[in-house]
Amino acid sequence: MVNNNLNFDELQQQEESIDLKQIFFKFFHYWYFFALTIFVALVIAFLFNKYTRPVYEVSTTVLIQDKTNKELNAQALMGLGFLGTQQNVQNELGILKSYTLAAEAVKALNVNVTYFSENNFITKELYKKSPFTVYYDSTHPQPVNLRFYVTILNSRQFKLETEGENVKLYDFSNNRFLEKENQETIEAKAINISKTYDFGDEVSSEFYKFKVLLNFNFNPDEHINKRMFFTFNDLPGLVRELSNMKIEPINREASILEIKAKGTHIEKTVDFLNTLTSKYLERGLNRKNMIATKTIEFIDRELIGIRDSLSLAESQLEGFRKETKIMQLDFEAQQVFTYLKDLDKQRAELLVKNKYYNYLKEYLQTKEDINDIIVPSAIGIDDPVLAELIKNLTALYEEKAALLLNSTPRNPAIVQVESKIKNARLNLIENISNIISTSQIALKDIEQRVALMNSRINQLPTSQRKLLNFEREFNLQNSLFTFLLQKRAEAQITKASNLPDNEIIDQARAEGQSPIFPKKGLNYLIALILGFVLPASYVYLKDFMNDKIMEKKDIERVTKLPIIGHIPHSLKETKMVVAESPKSSISEAFRGVRTNLQFLSKDKEKFTVLITSDIVSAGKTFTAINLATILSLYDKKVVLIGFDLRKPKLYQDFGLSNTEGVSSYLIGKSQIEDIIQQTQIENLDVVMAGPVPPNPAELIASPKTDTLFAELKKRYDFIIIDTPPVGVVTDAFLLTKYSDHNVFVVRQGVTNKKVFASIIQDIESRKIANFVILVNDVKLAKSIYGYGYGYGYGYGYGYGYGYGYGYGYGYGYGYYSDDKEVEKESLLKRIFKKS
Repeated sequence: MVNNNLNFDELQQQEESIDLKQIFFKFFHYWYFFALTIFVALVIAFLFNKYTRPVYEVSTTVLIQDKTNKELNAQALMGLGFLGTQQNVQNELGILKSYTLAAEAVKALNVNVTYFSENNFITKELYKKSPFTVYYDSTHPQPVNLRFYVTILNSRQFKLETEGENVKLYDFSNNRFLEKENQETIEAKAINISKTYDFGDEVSSEFYKFKVLLNFNFNPDEHINKRMFFTFNDLPGLVRELSNMKIEPINREASILEIKAKGTHIEKTVDFLNTLTSKYLERGLNRKNMIATKTIEFIDRELIGIRDSLSLAESQLEGFRKETKIMQLDFEAQQVFTYLKDLDKQRAELLVKNKYYNYLKEYLQTKEDINDIIVPSAIGIDDPVLAELIKNLTALYEEKAALLLNSTPRNPAIVQVESKIKNARLNLIENISNIISTSQIALKDIEQRVALMNSRINQLPTSQRKLLNFEREFNLQNSLFTFLLQKRAEAQITKASNLPDNEIIDQARAEGQSPIFPKKGLNYLIALILGFVLPASYVYLKDFMNDKIMEKKDIERVTKLPIIGHIPHSLKETKMVVAESPKSSISEAFRGVRTNLQFLSKDKEKFTVLITSDIVSAGKTFTAINLATILSLYDKKVVLIGFDLRKPKLYQDFGLSNTEGVSSYLIGKSQIEDIIQQTQIENLDVVMAGPVPPNPAELIASPKTDTLFAELKKRYDFIIIDTPPVGVVTDAFLLTKYSDHNVFVVRQGVTNKKVFASIIQDIESRKIANFVILVNDVKLAKSIYGYGYGYGYGYGYGYGYGYGYGYGYGYGYGYYSDDKEVEKESLLKRIFKKS
């Protein structure tokens, strides 16, 4: 048989093509591992997409109008108009994010009770789709976040079930948790219900009180015997759940805010967002209407007393005219009346203004805020100084509110603003006091002129004088009443014509919205990528971090020593595989090694083979036993010598005695006939190592060893020497002078690359001839990617005896007695074994 394994020059081009095939077969080897990983990743992605509650994102846009007051106009002239606009936008953004506004929107939604259905481990909220409605007593405590399970039995009855411990109780009338005097939350220690009720029955205890009624969503075919549940929700929890918002301008220069909200139920999130913006506009409109509302309230309070006085004056005037039959004043009295009428009108206006000044002074002295203050212009008071002082005070309060959005009351800037507010209030109170003093002087002057005219009235006839007094009183009250009615009408017109400063551009919509989480397509793509990348990374890292010899290239990078063969992995417990299974794949592998040794011997009839390795467990003894056995099948006399004098184990494999052997012969205690033992294998004898000596190296180096080998070579055709590992002791090097071939056993997945390289470098530096490499324990599962088209077990065991082991497991299947043993491995086991 022609041995091509040893002629590397002729095989160089073939090796290059084989490298490419290695890459292909390495991928082919792992394809089902990759496929399984991708399949598992896709299944996980599918389950994640199916059982994860989807999250939707909806948005609305609100236009924030610029406040074009005198301050902003002045800022614009100085180039600060944009700054003022941005401050206004930030203030409105703070309002939209506030808990108060979100709480108002949640209250308007009326979602204190939430309904759910369960189907195949998927919980779905039945927002506006529940077949029943829970009506609870808001004055009675209710357990929050406790599931009440409802099973509709028929159109009249339902089964109610719940079980809970340490459940918090909530007071919906005051929107707070029930607390003890020490502010400790009151909890229900245990709530257990499992009972059938009629729809409309009161379900009550000290911890709950409600009724369950069917609504128009009820469908008998769909809802009977279907298990659903509902929960009571506290206001703070609902606000946290629904106010998951992001608010920001659409760009840096714009005053349009985009409000995005996320939620697990799109219709509910849309309703909340639209309600929030509606409440926001309503809040701004209410603040604008507050001045008009407070003005109307002030006027209404004043009109109550004036209306009574006017009615009394009118009845007195009418009664006097009926009694005296005098319907009008004479010319002189008419002149006096006209003059007094003008004075009374001035006096009435001064009285109204004086009441406003006193109201404003009392308000500033007793209240901290200025939310309910009535501006002077609403009463018809045109005082630029007073209006400017109130405007400055209002601006300071707005500045404080803006600072409080992003800082605490202890902030130095807020402390400074509060100091300015205090001084502004004092200045305003002082100004009002001066106005009141001035008003009192004006009233006194009018009263003095009225007193002067009264002296002229006293000269009139009695009837004319009395009629004049009655008409004066009536006209005074009528002027006051008319003046207040006019201001009230003006305030009502202002209130009716007010519009919100801001505007909703686009309302939130549910149509056409897709979940932002989970992104099903992206999850499947990630699963595909991970299903490929993770095993690929595993394979790469496994190869990269592996310091063991796995491939032919691992050996070729270190040395050019020829590879004499490749021994497959043995599934048998015994080391004597060739003797017990001569038709096995391992036996065929050793036949290939035998052929290659004969080729190296250049047709020598007899030769000696030394077997060694780098470390223990490489399989040198296994190799020595089976190589000796395969040589004995040639009908040649073979002797196997156990020269591992330090740890003799060869006798255990053959079941023979170790009382006499090499060590006893070398020290002269035994004759050569005494140490040679016959085995059950025809033509195969063994020489055991014998008792462990204290000086193995010295014995091996003694002249007695020369005598031993000289005698054995006379008696046997082939001598196989089982030596200690050269990576541990130097005994094998001492024996190389007696051998024709030195076989270095490399075990796949066990032999360390660095240790192997170090020993081979030592061997080459010693210039020891006739060293060859034998690869042991080649896994069939790794034949394609490891020893397949690289060497052995795929390409005829190193191009040595091509046909028998051609192309791995498939090509030669059925020729060997151990094929069925390989076949017994399951696919799953092989997958994980390969990985």
